[in-house]
Amino acid sequence: MLILLSDAFDPGLPDKLEKFGEVTDDKERLAEAEVVLIRSKTKVTKEYIDSAPNLKLVIRGGVGLDNVDLVYAKEKGITVHNTAAASSVAVAELAFALMIATTNHVVVADKSMREGQWIKKQLKRTELYKKTLGIIGMGRIATELAIRAKAFGMEIVAYDPFVEQSDYAEMKPTLQELLEVSDYVSMHLPLTDDTKGLINAETLKYFKDGAYLINTGRGKTIVEEDVVEALKSGKLKGFGNDVWYSDPPEKNPFIDAPNVTMIPHLGASTKENLLRIGDIIEELIGEYIK
Repeated sequence: MLILLSDAFDPGLPDKLEKFGEVTDDKERLAEAEVVLIRSKTKVTKEYIDSAPNLKLVIRGGVGLDNVDLVYAKEKGITVHNTAAASSVAVAELAFALMIATTNHVVVADKSMREGQWIKKQLKRTELYKKTLGIIGMGRIATELAIRAKAFGMEIVAYDPFVEQSDYAEMKPTLQELLEVSDYVSMHLPLTDDTKGLINAETLKYFKDGAYLINTGRGKTIVEEDVVEALKSGKLKGFGNDVWYSDPPEKNPFIDAPNVTMIPHLGASTKENLLRIGDIIEELIGEYIK
């Protein structure tokens, strides 16, 4: 059995998987591969699948599966898994870091000091304490974020049409009701037909004036141009973003927008998370062989 590592994983993973068969990162051997391991870069499209006649198992090291044609994979008898349980802490910590960095102007302050400036009077901080955090999509990552926000004294509300109650957040029945009360909005959504472009010119009208938006879920769940306009008008006070329409983005409309903290899709990229992903992959391949 040939296992193809199509994207970057922990360097120790090949050694862990050798007991199952040959392990390679040579993408030219896709046609031979029975198992393919991907992250966000590789796109398992219909064409990709047709180029892999021996493919039986795809494992995505991460949460979202929007880079896999799930319908065609099923038609071809290919099993697809993710490693959703691994990334919760890593992404939650980054979402929280973006909230802190954006509201405290950490990037701007650091850049100004390096340039020999002293702009203390221009930079006005805002505390997280006693502010309301609105979470869209109340899954594993959102739960970890809520636990951390609670420790900072924040009030937590959440909206998720598939979650009726949570031990960590007050569930709101509609997105509008969440947006109207939230000082910070953090997005933790998969990309589906229902979530694509969810934050747009219309839904932005429901945000509190001066709210902050954080997105560590999927890039296409927002309409980028509409968020830029909200930042320029002051409707949004700040935006922290880790996810893009493509990696890297073909265009970046946020470069000239005010108070934006941008990260190159680092949400799952911690040493600890890559080790957890490797453990789950080892378990999934073991189950597949059985």
